[in-house]
Amino acid sequence: MLHIGCHLSSSKGFLAMGKTALSIGADTFQFFTRNPRGGKAKAVKPEDAAALNALMQEHNFAPILAHAPYTMNPCAADEKLLEFAQMVMEGDLAMLEYVPGNMYNFHPGSHVKQGVEAGVEQISRALRAALEPGYPVQVCLETMAGKGTEVGGNFREIRMILDAVGSREVGVCLDTCHVYDGGYDLVRNLDGVLETFDREIGLDRLWALHLNDSKNPFGSHKDRHEKIGQGSLGVEAFRAIVNHPVLHGLPMILETPNDLPGYAREIALLRGMEKQI
Repeated sequence: MLHIGCHLSSSKGFLAMGKTALSIGADTFQFFTRNPRGGKAKAVKPEDAAALNALMQEHNFAPILAHAPYTMNPCAADEKLLEFAQMVMEGDLAMLEYVPGNMYNFHPGSHVKQGVEAGVEQISRALRAALEPGYPVQVCLETMAGKGTEVGGNFREIRMILDAVGSREVGVCLDTCHVYDGGYDLVRNLDGVLETFDREIGLDRLWALHLNDSKNPFGSHKDRHEKIGQGSLGVEAFRAIVNHPVLHGLPMILETPNDLPGYAREIALLRGMEKQI
């Protein structure tokens, strides 16, 4: 079964997001844990979280994804930014105790000319500390496009983080725009990309996808999302992705530049592509 959703605003709470997802044909969704450009988080209302949990169970939702704010950089060169990242990560995982069995997704960050190895060590140290309490959530490292000093712009760097963390509670969210911009040709060689992922990371660690077309050409290292079928990946690439036996069944989240009616159209488009596997 195809499990697909989109990024939703969390301003009205957990249950509202679940109801919105259902209204546009989704059976999963993603939300920011706090202001994506800031650091303040809203207090969780336990009854609101419980209502979402019940709704998701009733409608057979796939796991949902909570996305860390863009301002969180766990491999920053500045000590205050590192402290902020640690606070955000630990607070977010504690918040997700109210919606157990779901996922937390974050960008590994930018090492700011410290070097990949130093960045990996900082990321893994922050993540090990955040995971220590054992909250009922799986953490996903997001694949990046490799712009600037981003860590995670290739599968090898993601594997380095996983090895340094040493926890089976950490996996990967593969972003189609990011990996295509990063030099993995999902359009002409989807099987080959997945074989490389399996060799360098392991397909058992692939837990979710972000479905985004790209405004930029292959290998551009730019990271600019486009609507499905309107970018350089093209609609047929997504037909292959949603029907691939390795990927079919994973939570797939749209982060395309859309409003709710646009997301509803894309969800319907992708569901219409689905074949029985």
